[in-house]
Formats: sequence, C-alpha cells, structure tokens
Amino acid sequence: MVPLAIYIGMAALAVVLAFVRGRSPIATTAALPVSPLVGQALSLVLGVVLAVVTISTTRYSVRHWGWARVLHSHLQPAVRSISEKNVVVLGALGGASEELFFRGLLTVTLGLWLSSLVFGLLHQAPGRARWIWAAWATVMGFVFGLIFLATGSLLGSIVSHVAINVVNLRFVRDTDLEPPTPRLGGLLIASNRKQEPNHDMVSETPRASR
Repeated sequence: MVPLAIYIGMAALAVVLAFVRGRSPIATTAALPVSPLVGQALSLVLGVVLAVVTISTTRYSVRHWGWARVLHSHLQPAVRSISEKNVVVLGALGGASEELFFRGLLTVTLGLWLSSLVFGLLHQAPGRARWIWAAWATVMGFVFGLIFLATGSLLGSIVSHVAINVVNLRFVRDTDLEPPTPRLGGLLIASNRKQEPNHDMVSETPRASR
C-alpha cells in the first residue's frame, strides 16, 4: 500500500538523519528542568491526557458543530472499507512515523511554529473540508511539538498520536451521521403537511425497520 511505504520512508529518513547528526530521533534538550527519566514519564502522562481530551472533543464536535460534521462526512468515504487490522496498522504506523519526521526531525530543525504549519498544510481532505482538516492538524501538530520540546521526549507524542489515529479512524469508519434536525419552521411545515389529507395517495408500503 502506498501510504504504508510513505510512512516507512518518513520514519527511516528521520531516524537516519538523526543518527547522522549524532542525536537521538526521539529526544531533545527539555525546556523544563527535568531529568531524562522524569521527562519521559511526564511526556507519557501528557500524551495520554492529550489523547483522551482529543478523542472526547472529536465526538462532542461531531455531535454539536457543523464544521466537524462536514469534515467527518468528507473523510468517511476514504476509510469506509478499511479492515480492523488496517485501521490499527495505518493508525500506529502513521502516528509513529509522523512524530518521528515532523517532531523528531522538523521541529528541531525548523522550529515549532513552522513545522506545525507544514504538518497542517500536508493534511488535506477533499472538498470544502480541506482547510478545516489542515487547521485541525496544525493545532494538533503544535501541541504534539510542545510536549516534545517541553519534556525532551517524543514518547508521549507518539503514544498520543497513535491512540488518536486508531480510535478516531474507527470512529469515522463506523459512525454514520444522522441527518441534521430541521429548524422550527421546517417542523411546523412538516406538521401542517401531516394534517392535510392527501386524496391522491392510494397506498404506501412502509419501509422495513433497520
């Protein structure tokens, strides 16, 4: 599969360039005054918290916000036929490789702001959801990078990114959105139509319940 080859290539490039430069691909100098061990633990904790908040926010947004419903409906056709195994593989490999490349390589090279912008712009969706997806990815890239730079460890960002990918891929694939609720005027019109007899209608076969 093409995405898998791209992910593997990104991860390999990030790791090779890190070793060529004589540094770890998953560590940097922490902005916080913590030891490497404490930094790794703090990174993991922050990563788990970010994953929980992001996954919860995704579900709330899809239920309550039009822009999130638009994004969901535009992304769903691309993942509708993905098997459970491929959800896990794509989610895990994609999350890990993107963190190695965009945070482990680009953040320490280009800086937090520019690497986050590049990360966001490379996330594209079809139709009018394109810029919604790019903006969301830019914000998430910034937060992933912030955790990395603050703690000096990429472990939390990798764990968080993988968890968000797998859970949200499954959510997008399996969740069909209900049609939007009609506004008050639409409800009144529908009610009036129900009360008006239709003499031209002969019969109507009820649909089988799903």
